[in-house]
Amino acid sequence: MALSDALEAHLRSGATTLCRCWGLTRKDGVRLGFTDHDTDLAFEGFDFRAGTGLTASALEQTSGLSVNNTEAVGALSSAAVTGADLAAGRYDGAGVTAWLVNWETPEERVVQFRGAIGEVSSGGGAFVAELRGLTEALNEPVGRVYQSRCSTVLGSADCGFDVEALGFHAIASVLDAEDGTSFRIAGGAEFADRWFDRGRFEVVDGAAAGLVGLVKSDRTSGAERRIELWERIGLPVSPGDRVRLEAGCDKRAETCRAKFDNFMNFRGFPSIPGEDWLMAYPASADRNDGGSLS
Repeated sequence: MALSDALEAHLRSGATTLCRCWGLTRKDGVRLGFTDHDTDLAFEGFDFRAGTGLTASALEQTSGLSVNNTEAVGALSSAAVTGADLAAGRYDGAGVTAWLVNWETPEERVVQFRGAIGEVSSGGGAFVAELRGLTEALNEPVGRVYQSRCSTVLGSADCGFDVEALGFHAIASVLDAEDGTSFRIAGGAEFADRWFDRGRFEVVDGAAAGLVGLVKSDRTSGAERRIELWERIGLPVSPGDRVRLEAGCDKRAETCRAKFDNFMNFRGFPSIPGEDWLMAYPASADRNDGGSLS
């Protein structure tokens, strides 16, 4: 972004009053501001807090399509970034904007970086967050995948199925939790065994409210269900906390037709040849006249 005339004149003066500010917006809507100045600042809807211990390494910028990268280093504190929130993934993919600011006149500022948080590591009471520029999105593959199973996500715009429909979600209470991956819940007895396999598991309230997991296994046991997740929920889930379960989809054409009645929106190719055809070769003992294989 181009410098304003006022900021350019300030930089040319030789005696500057500059600081850096970072505005962070998490996917759950929480907005945090940080600055390396010794007093708080405020602009563009952020309150930039001093004394958070946040610093940034040198920003690498290019004029082409290479990704602009930098790092933010800071101290873990209860008032700003906590180790529990980092472990829970609340900062994964959070949007970040960094400004160079004249702290005497905050209107004189320029955006130095705009992107998102990438890999985050923590230890020893501190954290390091990789910041990835906007061109990082160009590294993501696009286009359709040609495979027998569906390539979209249940409930997405391409899928078109309404996961809020009656009979495809349930609210249940946690009776017991083990290591954040295995849960015994009360509720959902009206659903068949394995109904939520490969489904979505969202914590509704409690310390882990808003965190989401993917269901590996769903088994019924009388009026209870035993849910196992592929990965651990990052924060404790306690007995009495409520969770929301969404029906699972294994991406097969038969499941799309029978379970969801949504085959018109199926995004797979069930008749595509399997991988065995890649290894096929003619054999003298077989008929090779191009006729029917049946």
